[in-house]
Amino acid sequence: MATAGRWLAQTIAVVLLVMVGTTTLLRFAPGYFSDAREMDARYAAVTRAELSAEAARSHSLTQMLGTEIGGWIHGNSGVSRQFGVPVWELIQPRLAVSGALLLRGIALAWTLALFASILSSAGRRPSLLWQVPAAILLAVPAAALATLCLLINSGGPVLVLALLLAARDFKFLHRALHKAWLDPHVLHARAQGVRTRHLLRAHIVPALLPQLGALASLSIVTALSALVPIEVIFNVPGIGELAWNAALNRDLPVLLAVTMILALAVVCSGVGSHRTAAWREA
Repeated sequence: MATAGRWLAQTIAVVLLVMVGTTTLLRFAPGYFSDAREMDARYAAVTRAELSAEAARSHSLTQMLGTEIGGWIHGNSGVSRQFGVPVWELIQPRLAVSGALLLRGIALAWTLALFASILSSAGRRPSLLWQVPAAILLAVPAAALATLCLLINSGGPVLVLALLLAARDFKFLHRALHKAWLDPHVLHARAQGVRTRHLLRAHIVPALLPQLGALASLSIVTALSALVPIEVIFNVPGIGELAWNAALNRDLPVLLAVTMILALAVVCSGVGSHRTAAWREA
């Protein structure tokens, strides 16, 4: 109960910090009080007056925070400033798109990273053949890699996400596997001629399992950080693209909802990794 209460308190604190931080940053962003709709002749004078009144109310940061927090407490995520529809109606179908992209990207990344780390660490001397591509991918931003794939007309959002994650996961797995190969009982088994396949199944992989929780948390956090540029460049209709459009159009309700979802995903991934590690140790 104490652990659950502490986790709940931390989650509430994170949500409040996200709400305050997002609202403050958007409120003081350049051009927040300008609205192109006020200059559009298609809007009636009454509508333009309402837009002006809305901008006037936004001058008070305290009032903005009170409105947003009060709405979320009562289960109302607000209405999109750009599209004029409830925020949840915009987010709900995009969650499935982004979720599928994350799952496929993480699965492919783990496969590539595990395969490369086994090949690079299984020898008597760790091979540098796989180190150079991983180092290059670590230095390339997600947006640059996605743009390169578009220019050469090869690859897609899943491949870009997988390569970015695999480069980071590879460094983690390579160190863990290299350490496992140097364990005395493994060295003794190799000296006795035990096959590598049997060593992997009986010794190496079981020794790696307690660390997979931390790797899962790292993969999720890294994938979420790369989600926005990948979805925007490849025009994927997910929550990353929605967050980008909301930031461009100063759509506070949408941007606030998306950032809260991403923050909760990071918090839950961290809790999951800690639980997995505790269960393995027990």
